[in-house]
Amino acid sequence: MKRHLLLSALLLGFGSATLVSQNAGAQDLASFEKRTTVKTLPNGLTVIIVERPEAPVFSYFTHVDVGGSQEAMGQTGLAHMFEHMAFKGTDKIGTKNFATEKVLIDKVEKAYLAYDAERRKPQGSDPKKVESLEKSWRDSIAEASKQVVANEFGELVDRNGGVGLNAFTNSDETGYFYSLPSNRLELWAYLESERSKRPVMREFYTERDVVNEERRMRTDSRPVGRMLEQLLAAAFTAHPYGRPVVGWPSDLNTWSATDALKFWETHYTPANMAIAVVGDVKASEALPMLESYFGRLPKGAKPAPLSTVEPKQFAERQVIMKEASQPWYAEGYHRPDVYDKDDAVYDAIADLMSTGRTARLYRALVRDKKIAAAAGGFSGLPGRKYPHLFAFYAMPTPGNSPQQVRTAIHEELEKLKNSLVSDDELQMVRARAKMRLLNSLSSNQSLAIAMATSQQRFGDWREVFRRVDRIDKVTKEDIQRVAKAVFIDSNRTAAWIESTGGK
Repeated sequence: MKRHLLLSALLLGFGSATLVSQNAGAQDLASFEKRTTVKTLPNGLTVIIVERPEAPVFSYFTHVDVGGSQEAMGQTGLAHMFEHMAFKGTDKIGTKNFATEKVLIDKVEKAYLAYDAERRKPQGSDPKKVESLEKSWRDSIAEASKQVVANEFGELVDRNGGVGLNAFTNSDETGYFYSLPSNRLELWAYLESERSKRPVMREFYTERDVVNEERRMRTDSRPVGRMLEQLLAAAFTAHPYGRPVVGWPSDLNTWSATDALKFWETHYTPANMAIAVVGDVKASEALPMLESYFGRLPKGAKPAPLSTVEPKQFAERQVIMKEASQPWYAEGYHRPDVYDKDDAVYDAIADLMSTGRTARLYRALVRDKKIAAAAGGFSGLPGRKYPHLFAFYAMPTPGNSPQQVRTAIHEELEKLKNSLVSDDELQMVRARAKMRLLNSLSSNQSLAIAMATSQQRFGDWREVFRRVDRIDKVTKEDIQRVAKAVFIDSNRTAAWIESTGGK
């Protein structure tokens, strides 16, 4: 979600508090309560409808409360796989003849399981047999692909005026979204409910290869990607936050469509999902329609929550990489989850240290000392639902080292711990929080994402608005108290890239 920093800066410089207050008054909580309907269907699915008739369009967001953190050991990347399988189609869309295709998909899976079992024999596999079984598997994939009507689901959405069809996965959740004209609401309800009933493992292993390539492009071939992966692995010794959402390479080459279906059956239950529809829709008309289509999803229990808690860290951990690349520095400090009473304090610190050209890290490292081209800090690495990291980073300018920006970051943290922030700084933090709220309400899509996520995470979509109130109540003493408790050497995991100068 983009933050309109230039607009924010202008407003903050010229009577921002008044303008923000006036805009917020038109889109306040009371106004949204009149236009928002929430219902939990008998199968456990939560539906949120927000009436916003400004334009004849609507957006939706399906939030599934499952991410990389819910994967079993040896199955990293499995949650992310459903992002890739999201719009492959159904038993009616994306196929020439599903009865024929289903037989061939089953044949692919049988061939893969035989190949995988042979190559992983603990006593040693027969290379020739492995080669033969792999050929049979790949031949089955080629045969099944002949029944596929490629991209039919997406093209159907496009033909009906849909835009922004996409999905994402992170450590905490998986989301699916796009927008359509409001007169296509029933078409959307049909498509999304059909897609959600049970996934078709169409082109599963072809897509697994795509995920492998994504990992190579975004992590393996990028020094900063590898550095961050190693930082998380060092920081989390017990909790799944230490594993990459994209998956470890060995896992990406072993789990099967059978494993994926078991994962889906556990986590893609209606009780673990929320759907928000925002736009030119009337709840009195839309709700019966959604109940009819989504009520068909089979009821299932909400998965048990994670029980593993990352143990306290007692000493700084460091990851040092030597690369023929741009030097980088990053560090993370363990902090509580998003439900903690001080969560708003961490948001205030992130804003104070990192937002805009008035941010402390920008002023110190980029503007004044000129030792970094970029510097900042943020909460939520790699997620927010469980205890996670508050991170800081800096990209040194030519001739400067990671150690120099590390020292400069620590100097700024010491100032935060030893001196109270100014009244002006705190007022700017509060004003920017209001501006971020307005930005999150600016489009149907961003609002749908915010509403469904808050409903799932807190049990109430109103948290979208209450967060600003909590930041308003943060004091200078709160910021100093949290900084002193969290930003300490023994709680730090640091990682940096030392440039080898192309050698």
